[in-house]
Amino acid sequence: MNIQNIRRAQSCATEASLAVAEFHAEVAQPNMELVIFFCSSEYDLDVLAAEICRLFAGVQVVGCTTAGEIGPTGYQQHSLSGASFPAGSCVAVSGLLDRLGQFDIARGYDFAQTLLQRLESKAPDASQDNSFAFMLIDGLSIREEMVAHALQYGLGKIPLFGGSAGDDLKFEKTRVYSDGNFHSDSAALILINTTLPFKIFKTQHFVSTDKRLVVTEADPAKRIVKEINGLPAAEEYARLVGVDMRDLNHMLFAALPVVVMIDGTDYVRSIQKANPDGSLTFFCAIEEGLVFRVAHGVDLVNNLEQTFDKIREEIGPPQLVIVCDCILRNLEVTQNDLKDLVGEVFRHNNTIGFSSYGEQYHGVHVNQTLTGIAIGAAPEPSQETRDA
Repeated sequence: MNIQNIRRAQSCATEASLAVAEFHAEVAQPNMELVIFFCSSEYDLDVLAAEICRLFAGVQVVGCTTAGEIGPTGYQQHSLSGASFPAGSCVAVSGLLDRLGQFDIARGYDFAQTLLQRLESKAPDASQDNSFAFMLIDGLSIREEMVAHALQYGLGKIPLFGGSAGDDLKFEKTRVYSDGNFHSDSAALILINTTLPFKIFKTQHFVSTDKRLVVTEADPAKRIVKEINGLPAAEEYARLVGVDMRDLNHMLFAALPVVVMIDGTDYVRSIQKANPDGSLTFFCAIEEGLVFRVAHGVDLVNNLEQTFDKIREEIGPPQLVIVCDCILRNLEVTQNDLKDLVGEVFRHNNTIGFSSYGEQYHGVHVNQTLTGIAIGAAPEPSQETRDA
């Protein structure tokens, strides 16, 4: 396997058919096993889907809409990025889990098991050591926790990571692409078996303070917190972080999230928006009685560089990295004028991906986190192999 076999590309064309044409021209190769893509929700998605079906006829293609794309040119808006995998690099199966509004654990488990059986029929040696799962889910479904948990349960020890689709911060409709069409209220799951070295990873750059927030009234089904510490939620959050309520916005929530501790580890629970009635809508599951702490950030760029350094130590230089990067990280990077620096780290590590409305890691749904898979190069053939 040549390290060039997995091909990355990004088109910044704003017209859908041209974007697909440019993307196809860069990634098309014989015997494609799988194509993964990430696209702006600003495209005409009917045209995009039709062109993908036409140009990638007979190829397994999975993707989603985003809140920003990451590719060979770094962070972009209104672009199409992705990669193609040749048959020699992996064996892949994928499927669509629809009707998330009526989701239950048993259906998710059965879906994962069925897909796993399909993979094992194509790759009998598939195991946790040579296989992984990638999930893309409707980022407005409010089902990420349940779905990620059920799918990981069904997959056993095969590790899962993923991201929640976005819609460029409109929060109206997010979609995943599978079987030739874009779908809402759905999740797509890809199982990949490969002989290439790989590592699933996550990183975040926040540490908790001693400022406590107790959720005293909430609507868990809608991820809305109405009261914190017995006071209107937005008002109390603003007081604790030292700002005026009128200054609450995406940028502030990105800079000052809250965290919850589970088994000694901090997990970020990000705020999506402040509502006119003084409540706060979260990106993650919340419930009454939950204890949060205000968090503050450490150096995001340094944290990212250290993450990739560890990956290189384990699997060597990656030929491809796929990341799900929380939209709030994107906003923070933008606010602090770090996009060029972060983009350079991504480019140096052959990264593609998207700005997400949430991230999944080993069956847990998180926020303000970067989750991903790094895939290394094939080992150099031995002298005996070259001489054969």
